[in-house]
Amino acid sequence: MSKYSIFGKFLVQEQNRGTLVEILLEAADSMKELEDCEIYLVSVSEAEPNAVYVYEIWTNETAHQASLQLEVTQTLIKRAKPIIKGMERINTLETIGGKGV
Repeated sequence: MSKYSIFGKFLVQEQNRGTLVEILLEAADSMKELEDCEIYLVSVSEAEPNAVYVYEIWTNETAHQASLQLEVTQTLIKRAKPIIKGMERINTLETIGGKGV
């Protein structure tokens, strides 16, 4: 069975990257309670000091959309919005399988 996956990139001013990472790690922590969220990874690159990457794997797209409506998610989005300068959905993927899925 395939999974719904998202690979995204957030752009911030370099001095705000740590703040966004903290917010996204809080989001990752809140996803531990959701069985439909199988992977939620937050990553940074030394080559891009103003970027934060998020990779998510969900049982399906509906579950991902539902997570965006949760109160905890809405609160974190409100905290993050003022420091986010841009967003890019690098790709939406259909994860077929592998280690961790």
